[in-house]
Amino acid sequence: MIPGPHPYHHGELRAALIEAGLALARNGGPEAVGLREVTRSAGVTPNAAYRHFADRHALVLAVALEAQDRLAQAMLDRMDAAPERPDAAEHALERLRDVGLGYIHFARSEPGWFELAFLTQDEPGERPGVTVADGVPPPYQLLLDALDALVDAGVLTAERRENAEWACWSTVHGFADLVIRGPLRTQPPEVVEHLGTVAVETIIRGLRAGQQQPGVESDL
Repeated sequence: MIPGPHPYHHGELRAALIEAGLALARNGGPEAVGLREVTRSAGVTPNAAYRHFADRHALVLAVALEAQDRLAQAMLDRMDAAPERPDAAEHALERLRDVGLGYIHFARSEPGWFELAFLTQDEPGERPGVTVADGVPPPYQLLLDALDALVDAGVLTAERRENAEWACWSTVHGFADLVIRGPLRTQPPEVVEHLGTVAVETIIRGLRAGQQQPGVESDL
């Protein structure tokens, strides 16, 4: 028996459709997010979605942006849970470390949301809706802030800071993709955990090459 339309107050339906999209994407990735599937899950007719989303593409982008927010929050939670380090340089390095490891951990624990957040393709000729050209995604902003904090703490020079975010993001995103879709997906969790730490520490060593700070040690 098909349930009747669910009554939503003004402004609630859009949020409900996005939540329904997240629930579908959690196990099925971007391909699972369709207008019919989302509206059925929310308990409304397909026509109801068109009051908020012009088409499936607009819906997927909205759900992807919410997935980005969830990723950023997971990274923040890891950063906030880290013990306070009294030394400014050590604190800044720990923040960058947690940004990278938090990104990888989210990809491992929520592969459907992770794939949706950054692997959504924009339509040809459209202004990108999920990439950095249309604003800074929250997870990417956390990376920028962590790198800027390294400069403020004297760990990284302004010259070496330039474009460092792309090397960092490429490394952790590539590693995450190997874990959820590549050859690392069959490896035991402890192996993946170790290799992820190695990847992040390699980034940190590269950033600090030639400017080691006294008293600041890598975790590896």
